[in-house]
Amino acid sequence: MTSGDTHDERPGTDDFAATAAAYFRDLQGRICAAFEAFEPASRFASRSWNKPEGHRLQGGGESRLMRGEVFEKVGVNVSHVWGEFSPQAREQVAGAQESAGRFVACGISLVAHMWNPYVPIVHMNLRYLRTSRAWFGGGSDLTPAFPFEEDTARFHEALREACDSYRPDAYSEYKAWCDRYFYLPHRQESRGVGGIFFDELSSGNQDADFAFVRAVGEAFLRVYPQIVTRRKDTLFDDAARERLLIKRGRYVEFNLVYDRGTKFGFSTDADPEAYLMSLPPLVKW
Repeated sequence: MTSGDTHDERPGTDDFAATAAAYFRDLQGRICAAFEAFEPASRFASRSWNKPEGHRLQGGGESRLMRGEVFEKVGVNVSHVWGEFSPQAREQVAGAQESAGRFVACGISLVAHMWNPYVPIVHMNLRYLRTSRAWFGGGSDLTPAFPFEEDTARFHEALREACDSYRPDAYSEYKAWCDRYFYLPHRQESRGVGGIFFDELSSGNQDADFAFVRAVGEAFLRVYPQIVTRRKDTLFDDAARERLLIKRGRYVEFNLVYDRGTKFGFSTDADPEAYLMSLPPLVKW
C-alpha cells in the first residue's frame, strides 16, 4: 500500500491495520512483562473497552495500568479502531476530507511516571492511520527531573540505531522534529531531553516503514529498563521529590494543550481513560 491508495469502503477490514495491531499487542505484552520484573508485588491491571454498535467509532482497545513501588503510575495502551471523524476533526487529519471522514487507526501508547525523582518520565507511541492515505507516526522521548548525560546518551543511541536501520539521515531529522514538537512555547522551554518524533510517514515502501516502526519499539524495550535499573535505587529527599512534581506540571501542560495524541483521542470520541493515561497521579505547580 502506498500513500496514493484509496480508502476502503469498509475500514475495519484493512488487513494491514490488523497486522500492525497484532504487533502492537505483542509489544504491549513484552513491555508490561519487563516493567513488572521491577516490582516485587504489583502487576498490571487490564481493562478492555469497545464502542457500542451504531456508534460512529467502532473497534476498541486494551488499557493496562500499574501502580507499584518503582512505577508510581505506568500505562501501556493499545487500540484498533475505525469509523468516522467528526466534521470538526476532519480538517486536522491528513486525507480525512477526501475519505469523507472515514478512517482506521491502531497503535500503542505508553507513559511511565516513577516514584524516584532520578528515574526519568518516559513516553513512547507508535501508530498506523489510514484515511484516503496511509501512514505511520510515533516516537519516544525522555523527561527527567534530574538529567544524567549517561542516560540521555544511551537513550538517544538506541533510537539512532533504529533510525540508521531505516535510512542514514532519519535520526537527525526525527530528533530535530522531536525537539520542535516537545516544546512548551508559553514556558519557552523543552519538555525534556528529547528523543525522536515522526508523523505522516509514508515512503512508498510500507514494509520498510513498518520495519522502522518496529525497530523503534524494540529500541525502547531495550533501553528504558536499563535506565530504570541504573537509577531506581538512588537515594532522594523531599526537595528532589518536589522538583519531580513540578516537572510533572510541565508534562501536564504540554499533554493537555499541545499533544496531538490527546487531541486525536478527543476527536475520535475514544476511551477518555486511555488518552488521558499520560497524566501523573500527583503533580504540583
